[in-house]
Amino acid sequence: MANGTITAPRGFLAAGIGCGIKKSGKPDLGLIVCPTGAKAAAVFTTNKIVSAAVQVCKQHVKSPEIQAVVANSGCANACTGQKGLDNAVKMCAVTARQIEARPANVLVASTGIIGEQLPIGKITAGIPKAVAKLSASAEAGLDFARAIMTTDTRPKQAACKLGISGAEVTITGAIKGAGMIGPNMATTLSFITTDAAVSKPLLAAALKQAVGDSLNKLTVDGHQSTNDTCMILASGLAGNRSITSKCPRYKKFAKALAQLCDDLARQMAHDSEGATRIFKVVVKGAATTAEAARAARAVADYPLVKCAVHGGDPNWGRIICAVGSAGVKLNPERLGCKLDDVTVFSNGSPRKFDALKASRIVSQPEHTITVDLGVGKASDFCYGCDLSAEYVSINADYHT
Repeated sequence: MANGTITAPRGFLAAGIGCGIKKSGKPDLGLIVCPTGAKAAAVFTTNKIVSAAVQVCKQHVKSPEIQAVVANSGCANACTGQKGLDNAVKMCAVTARQIEARPANVLVASTGIIGEQLPIGKITAGIPKAVAKLSASAEAGLDFARAIMTTDTRPKQAACKLGISGAEVTITGAIKGAGMIGPNMATTLSFITTDAAVSKPLLAAALKQAVGDSLNKLTVDGHQSTNDTCMILASGLAGNRSITSKCPRYKKFAKALAQLCDDLARQMAHDSEGATRIFKVVVKGAATTAEAARAARAVADYPLVKCAVHGGDPNWGRIICAVGSAGVKLNPERLGCKLDDVTVFSNGSPRKFDALKASRIVSQPEHTITVDLGVGKASDFCYGCDLSAEYVSINADYHT
């Protein structure tokens, strides 16, 4: 695609600028605008401590139509009391005034350091400047992706096209996040745009399913943020027959959205703080899907497994240990484990394997750990990444 950014779908403009929130002078304020209005849906963190932006966004996303998103990086606006809430509301109001919309038709998102008040004067001065730069160009979409970054080392975007009822539909996304990732709903900040014509309830259903099968399957350090938000805006300008039921057209759209979210999740895993490689944990033979998910996350979150992956060490003992401590049903005599296609443990006993080949597998940019619990037919998965000294350094040096 010539344009693989959030401005690729019909009806969307974007901008990203530096307004002075970050002392570095890097971009820290982004806008997405849909002048004709879009249907919107979102999922949020389930952390009981939520940012002011999440509180406001939860209310505004209920609006039948959304015309803009305003997002800042460099300050989370979390644990900031009534003043923080007032500032989040003000961000929406100023944006709405600039594009001749209602404040309730503007969504807001923030990311950065917890506990600091937004420099709202810099933001309200920056919003008109961002509006002046709004464009449907790929450059504008990339500017937005850069403006939402914090400890990310690069902007992360994904795009796809599909045919629905004779029309070409585009779905694109931009995401930020490199640490404090292990949520129950959403993952850091994610913004998805599409020109598909789809009803608001079905848009919400497709997003929830897509996030559940992708972004919610990623853990970097097992901790969810106070600000996690994933939102999707649909302009309806592709020209497809509107999707109003869970028909084959809906299933096709939902599948494409899920694949896009999986792409974004894997990009985040690769750009995790200090990460050098990622891995996928697949647990099968579980009694229930919930138990498969719990076991997969236990392996992906286990520091000793993460350290072994960092060292390229095919240490299956740590994997088996993590599964055994996950509190799920398993049959020790049927328990098995593979690293990609190499069986290292089966029917409860170690197996002879080529240690050099297994080490090369673990040392790849991506590999898959498969565990069979031997008690049922349910399965699930989780993405994880290695744990390096750089992760400690990044989080030790991060300003608070």
